[in-house]
Amino acid sequence: MRALCTAAGGAPAVAAAAAAAAPGWHTGRMPDLLLLLPDFALIALGYLLCRHTALDRSVWDGAEKLVYYLLFPCLLFNAIVRNPIQPGAAATFGASGLAVVVCGIALAYALARAPGVDARLHASGAQTAFRFNSYVALALAERLAGAPGVALQALLVSLCVPVCNIGAVWPLARHGGHGYLKELAKNPLILSTVAGLLGNLAGLQLPELASTTLSRIGGAALPLGLMAVGAGLRFGALREAPRLAAGFMAIRHALLPALAIALAVGLALPTAQALVLVSFAAMPTASSAYVLATRMGGHGPYVAGLVTVSTLLAMPGLPLALAALAALR
Repeated sequence: MRALCTAAGGAPAVAAAAAAAAPGWHTGRMPDLLLLLPDFALIALGYLLCRHTALDRSVWDGAEKLVYYLLFPCLLFNAIVRNPIQPGAAATFGASGLAVVVCGIALAYALARAPGVDARLHASGAQTAFRFNSYVALALAERLAGAPGVALQALLVSLCVPVCNIGAVWPLARHGGHGYLKELAKNPLILSTVAGLLGNLAGLQLPELASTTLSRIGGAALPLGLMAVGAGLRFGALREAPRLAAGFMAIRHALLPALAIALAVGLALPTAQALVLVSFAAMPTASSAYVLATRMGGHGPYVAGLVTVSTLLAMPGLPLALAALAALR
């Protein structure tokens, strides 16, 4: 991230650097099946700690609030505000990322019309079909295309996180009988992403002390959030609506990667942009989905199961999606 701030002077420079960094197609830096193993290990650790140590449910209730109200907002704000965006630059690439997310939201919402779908389970789990793990996305982008790849992924994070969070809050607020606009106005994830985006567009540059402090606070979000997922996990929860869970996971790990591959090939995106777009679409869902569902009165254990399954599916799904892209270009 720090290298990005100094090397990325806007999206046009990013696009030029990406083209220079990756003139030909190659898969030598493709992630392997172990890429997401640390995330899954943290989920398993949270599960074991909650059930077999003194760090029981009462501890994790407080941890969930800390993640929701402080750690994830700091992570999102700092990640967005530190990565410059120039409106209109890399428009096709950014529009492709938004198209993937909007399609995911539409498909997830459509599942509510299927016969026999439980409204609370749908409202809680719909977000797992289109939200993505931004930390993993940024780390993977660097492996695939270096600093230009991180800049491209940061552009998608800046554009898509607000849309994803709004899409996640809507069904939960509607099901819980909360005022939608009221929920949006006080949701810390949405407030932090909108504030980061406005600061980014305004050219805000945080003092080094503030930036470092936010980075260290946000750095705790992913591990603690994943352990909170594990602490809330009940393996039987997905049996309450297995078909609905399968629908969400099919959208997240089959339909959205396929759409991204089609866009990358059909629009003839440069190599780095194509790699980043497809990896973005094949990401595991956001670990904060569990915390959001729990804080808004949804079915936390069901969402925790979906986050765990999504992480497992992404382990083979990411390299398979990139292999499919390589075969079609």
